[in-house]
Amino acid sequence: MRRASFFLPAVVSLLLIVSASAEITGGEGIRDHMRGTRYGEILLITGGPFSFTGHVYNTLGLNNCPEAAWKELDPAVLKKQFKAYAVLLNGPRYFMMDEASLQKPGSVERFGGLQARHLADVQISLITMLHGRAKPYTESSVKRTSMFLYRKGRPIYQLTAPDGYTYVMQTYSLIVDPKLTQAQLPTLGQRLRLPSGWSYKVCRPDTDLILRSTGTAHVLQDELENSYQRLN
Repeated sequence: MRRASFFLPAVVSLLLIVSASAEITGGEGIRDHMRGTRYGEILLITGGPFSFTGHVYNTLGLNNCPEAAWKELDPAVLKKQFKAYAVLLNGPRYFMMDEASLQKPGSVERFGGLQARHLADVQISLITMLHGRAKPYTESSVKRTSMFLYRKGRPIYQLTAPDGYTYVMQTYSLIVDPKLTQAQLPTLGQRLRLPSGWSYKVCRPDTDLILRSTGTAHVLQDELENSYQRLN
């Protein structure tokens, strides 16, 4: 179960990415065969009193976020260790893209028995801090330059908003429903409490689908904390 010194939006399944064959120390990391890969994120929250930053660390490429080690993480201990305002544990999660890249992945830190790499920073407003978490189906912005590739013919799971924006699932989460599996995603729309005018569907594109962000990615989550990135 996710633990934190307060509840925040489980802001994003970030993306990775370290090379499959070598540790990234700079430049751009690329990883293939991402779909179904398990990971966890640790967010170190700094700043205040009116604005905060979530420094996002991701286990992908370093370990598979083993359950025992993940459950041993103590936000209070990590908060003291890293002199953070608060700590959020976001996971476990599973990636749904097939390939991903991220420019300038950062340094690796050790969190208890796990290693994780700094991948992105998320701006968090005072209002969000006071309210505790963002509403499902509400956009957040993440500073990153990244690319996700979904291979043709493979299923993608997407939300469409009343304004016509489409959001493609990046990751599914075990935070709310620890028993959620990839096999259940085709019928996930039957479970979601979609706002008026929203829809959920599964499609298999005829060509590769690429999601790019060049500085800022627009993301949101459903009520099960599955994460999606805006397509257009």
